[in-house]
Amino acid sequence: MHIHFIAIGGSVMHQLAIALKHKGYQITGSDDEIFEPALSNLKKEGIMPSEMGWHPEKLTSDIDAVILGMHAKDDNPEIIRSRELKLEIFSFPEYIYKESEHKQRVAIGGSHGKTTTTAMIMHVLKHAQVNFDYLVGARLDGFEQSVRITDAPLIVCEADEYPASAIEKRPKFHFLLPHIAVITGIAWDHINVFPTFNYYLQQFKIFIEKIEKSGILIYNETDEVLVKLINENKRSDINYISYELPVYFIENGVTSVMTGNIKTDLKIFGNHNLLNLQASYHVCKILGVSDNSFADAIRSFRGAAKRLELFAENKEYNIYRDFAHAPSKVMASINAVKQQFPGRKLVAILELHTFSSLNEKFMEEYAGAMDNADEAIVFYSKHALELKRMPPLDSKIIADGFKKTGLRVINSKEELERQLTETSTRSTNFLFMSSGNYDGMDILKVVSGK
Repeated sequence: MHIHFIAIGGSVMHQLAIALKHKGYQITGSDDEIFEPALSNLKKEGIMPSEMGWHPEKLTSDIDAVILGMHAKDDNPEIIRSRELKLEIFSFPEYIYKESEHKQRVAIGGSHGKTTTTAMIMHVLKHAQVNFDYLVGARLDGFEQSVRITDAPLIVCEADEYPASAIEKRPKFHFLLPHIAVITGIAWDHINVFPTFNYYLQQFKIFIEKIEKSGILIYNETDEVLVKLINENKRSDINYISYELPVYFIENGVTSVMTGNIKTDLKIFGNHNLLNLQASYHVCKILGVSDNSFADAIRSFRGAAKRLELFAENKEYNIYRDFAHAPSKVMASINAVKQQFPGRKLVAILELHTFSSLNEKFMEEYAGAMDNADEAIVFYSKHALELKRMPPLDSKIIADGFKKTGLRVINSKEELERQLTETSTRSTNFLFMSSGNYDGMDILKVVSGK
């Protein structure tokens, strides 16, 4: 098989390219720019393009499939050439389905928690020595790659609702056709793609419709929006399993949970993570993992990168990094840290970095999201607005949207560094939430003062 990747440098695209090379396929690719870690990873595997740019003259009729990354636009000369040659063209999720058509497919969807839930399932299955393929959107301990494609009979996929490619606008999770599906919850996000909440909700309705007959939908019964959607669109040809918070305890900053009759200490915490754990438990049980095996595995799970990740700690303070940016995620992460350490001051720093979070029309969705933080800072950079070709954002609109007494709104890295340097670290947790990097700020240096 000869597979050609257009925009091979994407964070997940290059991982799929590597996975298929390991399977024995001939891989070629192109891109107009490739950054780390994709650059080093592709060089190591010997599939780094020899030159940057688009080279339609290199495409030939003997290519078996062309896979498009999000970076590849409809007028890309290689896409045009592929069509002229009548080559099979796939978006990323379409090709994942092609490779997994004869496997048992598990897809984890939801507006929040899908990476962590997928990671938990993968962690447990590996511990239980189950042979499986996977697709996940983060770096995970114990897994060299974020994509694995082999001849395994099972595949576990994080099911993203974002568009499949620049020319295939339907959400990625519409193409996976799972036998076992999870929905962790629904909270409006990606307003540049889904301009209304009802339109966003409709995508989850379609996801449910795509579950294979006699399949299983595992869903969070504490999410009222999700429960209403399921009740209004009940299918008689699939089975439903609901879940809620398990029995749990918090003692001396450690959360333990009951799995059946087994009490297990965890390295993770927060109600949202306990809900993710319950979803993963039901998936693993269906796949044949015993309660004992699940409990034994989950006690060593440390979470996915930047999902309430403990970045640094000492006797005075802890620093956590989190990918949270949507309102529901911000609230869940803040509440989790505050619940786990009620006697510590919580300083929460949120960077507005996505299209939705930088859009003044979306700002009211953040009302109350940071209420449980003792000190709250919202940071946004003019550079991020310029890159997204968005208009200037008035700090008053942000403050009015969040409705948090004492909220500090900052739009320069230097001012953010100054404020954090002046913040006492005594008995304090710092929670940095962002999909960006605070304009390159060195978090540890600023907090520690070293």
